[in-house]
Amino acid sequence: MQANLTPIPDDPVHLTTEPEAGDCPGHVLPKRKDEIALEVCECLIDIASALFALSSKELRKAGRTSQPVSRVRQIAMYVAHVVLRMTMSDVGRGFGRDRTTVMHACQTIEDLRDDPEFDRVVHMFEQIASAAFRSRLGF
Repeated sequence: MQANLTPIPDDPVHLTTEPEAGDCPGHVLPKRKDEIALEVCECLIDIASALFALSSKELRKAGRTSQPVSRVRQIAMYVAHVVLRMTMSDVGRGFGRDRTTVMHACQTIEDLRDDPEFDRVVHMFEQIASAAFRSRLGF
């Protein structure tokens, strides 16, 4: 099922979904906000994996990872928060991290953007994420 991201009136936590082919139109199940956030983070991890030629398994790995893997994960978390406007708590849950880790990632990426080459890479990821989620998130 694909998310429509239109809130159900008086219930901001649930989002509607569109039925798949063959589904009965009267049986549309709501998707919770945290389920949507998890799906978005999973997609960002897959995009980062392809873009930076890293294993998505490494990006999803719990605990500490090598600096290059951590940096790519930080970029993805930064984009989730800044570009896709997800809360740090939702981003943390989606990446299997704490919200303070997301805060640290955002601060780190902001500081590193002073380097023009690094900024170009982050900007490219931002554009890809915006294009990928434009219709889903109303951009």
